[in-house]
Amino acid sequence: MLFNSLAYLAFLPAIFIGYWILGRKGFRAQNLLLLSASYFFYGCWDWRFLFLLLFSTALDYFTGLKMAQSQQPASRKFWFWLSVIINLGFLGVFKYYNFFIGSFAELLSGFGLTPHFWTLQIILPVGISFYTFHGLSYVIDIYKGRIVPEKNIVTYSLFVSYFPLLVAGPIERATHLLPQLETKRVFNHHKAIDGLHQILWGLIKKIVIADSCAVYVDQIFDKHGQLDSLTLLTGAVYYAFQIYGDFSGYSDIALGTSKLFGIDLLRNFNYPYFSRDIAEFWRRWHISLSSWFRDYLYFPLGGSRGGMLMKVRNTFIIFIVSGFWHGANWTFIVWGALNALYFMPLLLTDNNRNHLEIVARGRKFPTIRELRSMLLTFFLTVIAWIFFRSPSVAEAWDYIVRMFSFHTGMQKLAQERFPIELFPMLAAFILFEWWSREHEHPFFGKYRKVRLVIAMTALLLFGVYSEANNFIYFQF
Repeated sequence: MLFNSLAYLAFLPAIFIGYWILGRKGFRAQNLLLLSASYFFYGCWDWRFLFLLLFSTALDYFTGLKMAQSQQPASRKFWFWLSVIINLGFLGVFKYYNFFIGSFAELLSGFGLTPHFWTLQIILPVGISFYTFHGLSYVIDIYKGRIVPEKNIVTYSLFVSYFPLLVAGPIERATHLLPQLETKRVFNHHKAIDGLHQILWGLIKKIVIADSCAVYVDQIFDKHGQLDSLTLLTGAVYYAFQIYGDFSGYSDIALGTSKLFGIDLLRNFNYPYFSRDIAEFWRRWHISLSSWFRDYLYFPLGGSRGGMLMKVRNTFIIFIVSGFWHGANWTFIVWGALNALYFMPLLLTDNNRNHLEIVARGRKFPTIRELRSMLLTFFLTVIAWIFFRSPSVAEAWDYIVRMFSFHTGMQKLAQERFPIELFPMLAAFILFEWWSREHEHPFFGKYRKVRLVIAMTALLLFGVYSEANNFIYFQF
C-alpha cells in the first residue's frame, strides 16, 4: 500500500477513527489496533514476508529478555551476538548474497576462470534494512545497559513494525518511541492539524515534484549517450530534486501520519539543499540513518578520540558502509566514498562543525558567501547523485564525462512539458522551502491559507500526471 494511493486514502481515516474511539479503553487497545493495521499495511505488498518480519521481531524480543536475565557476561554476549548475526545474516542473504557472488565471479573471470555459482532468485523484502536496524539498535542498547527490555510483546512488536515508518523510516530508537507507546495518548487538535499539513507537504514533494522530475530523469539517464551536456546537467539536477522530493516526501507523510495518532517520530530531513558544506548536508539528510551510524558504528570504532589517521579511517568506513546499506551495487559504494572525499577537507582543517544552525536564520536572504557555499555544496551533491542513480559505475562515469564535454543545444525529448512547466515549478518549490526553512513545512503564519490554496491547486493540477510510483527508498 502506497502513501500516495487511493487505498491509503481510505485506510488512514478508518484507522484514525478506530484508534481514537479505542482511546477510551486505554493505550494498549490502541497499540493492538496499530499493530494489526501495521501488519495489514505491510502484508499488502507480499504477505509471505510477514513471516520474516514476525521472526525478526520475535528474535530481538526474546534475546533482549535473555540478555536481561543473564547473570554471566558470557551469556549476555552469546544472546547479543546471536541476535546480531541472525539479523545481519538475513539482511546479507536477501540483499547482498547475489552481489558478493557476482563480484567474486567477475574477479575470477579476470584471471581467465569461468566459475558458475548458485544465485538466489528472490525478491528483496520491502523495508528489511529499516526494521532490521530498529531491532539492532534495540538489542545493542540493552547490551550496553542503556535501556531495559520491553516485556509487552505487543508494544515491542509495534515499535518494530509501526506502519508510518516500517517501509522507509525514519529509523527510530527504542529510547524515543517505546516510552510514547507505553503512555496514554490524548487527542490534540493542533497536532492533528499540523500532521495533516505535513502530510499535504509530503504529497506535494512526492506527486508534484518527484514524480514530475522522474519522467525526464528516466529519459535522460536512459539516453544519456545521445544527449548534449546541458541536457545531462539538467537531468542530474532533476534527479537531485526527484530523490529529495521522493524520500523527504515519504518522511513528511510518515511524521504527519504519526502526529494524527499523538506519536512523534524522529525528524529525517531538515532542508539539506540549503547546506553550506557537505558536513552540514549530512546533518540534514536522512538524519536518522546518519545518527544511527554515528552512534552504533562511528563511536564504537573510536569516533574522533584518536589521531587524525583514525578520524580519516572512521569517516571513510561510515560513508562506505552507508553507501553499501543503500544497495548491493558498486555505484552505492562509490557514492559513499565520494562523499567521504568531499568531507575530508573539512575534517582535516577541523571545519566540519562550522554550520550547526540553518542558513540565514532570522534573515530573508542569504549573504553572497552563503549563496556561493550552498550552490557549491549542491553541485557536489548532484555529481555524487549521478553514481547513485546510474546502473553501473561505468555508465555513471560516462554520464559525467559527457556532461563536462560542453556540447551545446538542448535536445528535444519525448515529453513536451520538458522545458515549459518544470523549471518554474522547481523554482516555486525552492521558494516555498526557503520561506519555511525554520519550520517543518510551509503552512504556518499569516500567509498559511494562501500557501495551502497554492499547494492544493498544484496537487490537483499536477497530480493527474503522477502514476503513483513506488517511493525510491522502498528498494533499500
